[in-house]
Amino acid sequence: MTRVAATELLPALFRAEFSRMTASLCRRFGLADIALAEDIVSETFLIATEHWAQQGAPENPTAWLYTVAKRKAIEVFRRADRYADKLAALAADQPEGAPEPELDFSEPGIRDSQLRMLFAVCNPAIQSEAQIALALRILCGFTIEEIAEAFFSNKETINKRLFRAKEKLRAENIAFELPAPADIPARLASVLRILYLLFNEGYYSRTHASALRRELCFEAMRLALTLLEYEPTNRPETNALLALMCFHASRFDAREGADSLPLLYEDQDDSLWDRALVNRGARFLEASAAGDALTAYHLEAGIAWQHCSKADTPEKWRIILDHYERLLAIHYSPGADLNRLYALSRVAGKASALAELTRREFPEDRFYHLLLAHLTEDLDRPRALECLHAALRLACSEGEARIIRRKIDVLDQSD
Repeated sequence: MTRVAATELLPALFRAEFSRMTASLCRRFGLADIALAEDIVSETFLIATEHWAQQGAPENPTAWLYTVAKRKAIEVFRRADRYADKLAALAADQPEGAPEPELDFSEPGIRDSQLRMLFAVCNPAIQSEAQIALALRILCGFTIEEIAEAFFSNKETINKRLFRAKEKLRAENIAFELPAPADIPARLASVLRILYLLFNEGYYSRTHASALRRELCFEAMRLALTLLEYEPTNRPETNALLALMCFHASRFDAREGADSLPLLYEDQDDSLWDRALVNRGARFLEASAAGDALTAYHLEAGIAWQHCSKADTPEKWRIILDHYERLLAIHYSPGADLNRLYALSRVAGKASALAELTRREFPEDRFYHLLLAHLTEDLDRPRALECLHAALRLACSEGEARIIRRKIDVLDQSD
């Protein structure tokens, strides 16, 4: 592999392996040393950057990283006179004559470590927002900037939140283990929310030049599948979330045009949709119907399922409208409410939706202005154009801005 190729390989490897290596180190040495585990992994990648730039990447780059991380971990703890104590404590639980415990970087070991880490950082001793920030950083490899954007915050606040969360892990001596079965449902809610946020950031990135970041979506799906492989977390809501992810992921190839401009749903070529992934999502959605619980994930997956067909029928939009109304009863958000009004416009007409929109108060963000433009474009084109320009000023990415500009051009050229 050339030196240039090695340099290009490292960012993808960092995104894929940082969290896996950190979780494995924490499983062996404890959550109290989570910051030290991060430092070891970061130093491993720094060594790789220097070494590979000179000699090129090895034949198996991932194995090389894990070997160096293992050596660095032993070196760091020995230098701090703590390695022997760590191994002694671990060996105390081993049968007599058993070999010295080692870092487990096997694929099953990594999966188990990440599952344990997910639930450890979602311990109720840690505040909810700090749980999510820590999981996004440690388990999902988010940068501080990405986490700040996800929370509509700033780097300084996020750094302080992460520091306090790590100190809480140390002070509370939180064990690196799965919770008792009775505690899993409550803890699972936080875990699923983290995976939902991770997928959303990948599906419609607010923090990256590319609107679609497939690697984040696939990481969220991989972690959700890990939850399904563990019987206590293979629950209806887990299946519903994975169904939602499958339905959205099935349209990845159709979401980007030749110029990398994101394509809206109505402009997508449905022959490019991954029908195998749609069918897999349908199986997860069917499995989610077990039991009596109805969660937001069930309803969002039901809406996404309706959008897996381009058929534009009144019945389809009545189902979508019903799902949005039930979703808002579970958890209100202005964004979902605006989507409900769009569905209402498809069922009862734009005038009905416009009347409701104008007599209620919504945050005047880009979604509000885009919906208002859609509802007024047939009646008052100047007002619709004004709304589109307002939405353009509030666009969060260049890709989003390009879509709005295209809408403006279409409306400008209409008779």
